[in-house]
Amino acid sequence: MSLLVVGLSHRSAPVSVLERAALHADAQVKLLQDTVAADPATEAAVLATCNRIELYADVDKFHAGVAELSTLLAQHSGVGLDELTPYLYVHYEDRAVHHLFSVACGLDSMVVGEGQILGQIKDSLARAQELHTAGRLLNDLFQQALRVGKRAHSETGIDRAGQSLVTFGLEQLALGAEVSDWARGKKALVIGAGSMSSLAAATLARVGVTEIVVANRTADRAERLAEILNEGGDVSARAVPMDSVSDELTRADVVVSCTGATGLVLSAEAVAAARGSVAQLDADEVPPFHGSGAAPAARLPASSATDENCPLDLAPIQTTPGFSVLGEAAVAGMAASELEQHAAWVDNAPRPQSSGPAVTVLDPAEEADAIAALAATAAVIGRVPERRRPEPVAEIPRPTPSLFLLDLAMPRDIDAAVHRLGGVRLVDIESLADASADAPMAADVDQVRRIVADEVAAFGAALRAAHITPTVVALRSMAAEVVAGEIARLDGRLPGLDDKQRGEITQTVRRVVDKLLHAPTVRVKQLAAEPGGAGYADALRTLFDLDPETVAAVSRAEDSTDEKDRGSS
Repeated sequence: MSLLVVGLSHRSAPVSVLERAALHADAQVKLLQDTVAADPATEAAVLATCNRIELYADVDKFHAGVAELSTLLAQHSGVGLDELTPYLYVHYEDRAVHHLFSVACGLDSMVVGEGQILGQIKDSLARAQELHTAGRLLNDLFQQALRVGKRAHSETGIDRAGQSLVTFGLEQLALGAEVSDWARGKKALVIGAGSMSSLAAATLARVGVTEIVVANRTADRAERLAEILNEGGDVSARAVPMDSVSDELTRADVVVSCTGATGLVLSAEAVAAARGSVAQLDADEVPPFHGSGAAPAARLPASSATDENCPLDLAPIQTTPGFSVLGEAAVAGMAASELEQHAAWVDNAPRPQSSGPAVTVLDPAEEADAIAALAATAAVIGRVPERRRPEPVAEIPRPTPSLFLLDLAMPRDIDAAVHRLGGVRLVDIESLADASADAPMAADVDQVRRIVADEVAAFGAALRAAHITPTVVALRSMAAEVVAGEIARLDGRLPGLDDKQRGEITQTVRRVVDKLLHAPTVRVKQLAAEPGGAGYADALRTLFDLDPETVAAVSRAEDSTDEKDRGSS
């Protein structure tokens, strides 16, 4: 059997795919059950977080295992296999171990060094144990991953390389200010009462907000979280039902949402209604271009800047070459059909006159093609992508934010169209990924990588050594049976031996057999622990003509003992 992991994460897939593939608790249970029922797999565990969905399994066939696990992920996530496959990664044997250990240390997290992943790995193992889908391999693997993660945090300064996703999100909301200064005196609304929401509430209390309101579908969980927060004494907390969120939005300065909902919890319309925000910005608000670099976008006169036939209420020509429509965030969430209507309107819209200062004017056909291409992309991936490094464009002056939204859910809780609301700042998983992409790596990361490499080598050696142990035990059992048989035969041929003589002969024969087997069995364990040593168990079985069923029985007995030990611990 061999370890295989198939998954996708923020490093391999866009957020739009990750949020569609997100697995709720019931789907994770069904996925585990279906995986162990499939032919190639005997054990399974699922690690599902905001940023990753990974299926671990012990399989006896690599290619069949990859095909089966990929198919199961697609079936239970609801994303078609053809669409999901380009974003999947596969790790096998030692590389799979290395991947999980790196994840446990926070090296593969969106925010390097965050420690919350350890709790998520622990929950993943507990779920697999509860469903009896984790056997000896995955139990050992996940427990060792937890130990490696704890070692990395205790022996290095990896914590200095990053922080929790909550803290990082609050830093992005604060726009460079000290989070404690920014948060002081603010009122917060936390939607959800799970582990991430609880961490967010605790963090908000620590950085100085004066009031926290917790909204959750299960009232007792919200009330319990509010009680815990009130016990701290530095913040006033209370619980409300989910249908009170709209009312609480009118009072809140900061909203953090992380629920398990499959649809939106906060729409742009709901936020706009609660705050009296304007849903779209007028094109006349674009200031004159005074910066250096690319030339400013050409604009129409105010009289022709809007038209009832343009669903986006945007000027037809307002972009530098490279197309951004004032940044793709301005049209995030727009349907492909609306973008296509805008493209058609652009093609027929009046053009600015050539008199006056020189400006860059994109050919109408080219702009229509650019918008149509963006619409096609939106139709395929389900959203308008946001450019990582947009072309320089004249920025629209926006009101200073009075409402700060942090969406830590996957799939998202808060409508991306909130980006267009005046006086509102939204930070979500996608923008956090952008912000962390170029974050500097701490020097301690290299030390953690060395720890991971050493632990992977040690785990692999122990795994390979353990693989040959049943064969060695079966060999010694066979030798003991041979000794017993020969002593019985000796008793028949020499019936006059007294007990002392018989005992001395028995001990002598056993010592001879033990000495003959000692060096070979010790050496074969050493060789089996080295890379490529898996074949020594087969060689031992062949050389001594060991019964495969006897070896398998030893393995089952060891697994049963391990299971009892885990149950009593």
